[in-house]
Amino acid sequence: MGARRIGLAISDPLGITAQGLATLHRQNKRLDFEQLEKIIREHEVTQIVVGLPLRMSGIEGIQAEKMQLFAEELRKRFQLPVHLWDERLTSAQANRLLRETEMSIKRRGQVVDQMAAVLILQSFMDSRSSEADQGPGERP
Repeated sequence: MGARRIGLAISDPLGITAQGLATLHRQNKRLDFEQLEKIIREHEVTQIVVGLPLRMSGIEGIQAEKMQLFAEELRKRFQLPVHLWDERLTSAQANRLLRETEMSIKRRGQVVDQMAAVLILQSFMDSRSSEADQGPGERP
């Protein structure tokens, strides 16, 4: 979640792949939460993943603290599990992937938040999938 935009993604029904949704352009807290509530209802969301912007060293900064507060607000408001997931480098990776397309610079700027959201959700799902593939006692 940025100051102006919130990138959104949703998984397929089996929780295997992430697909981007239209980026939410922030207005104010009340309207932002109303839009999120509509999306949660429409897509029958059962869990939420929030990108946690850690510093490259892995230490939390001011932005990470803001995201933790946002995640807590989401938990309280929607009564759903909310997972915080390391989002380091996802915007850079999204920009790199988008540069490889023939998309205009203007259009890339419009979809970078959506692509970053897809990368965060896909990474979260892949991690959970690999944990489920390991039997008890086999986790590192």
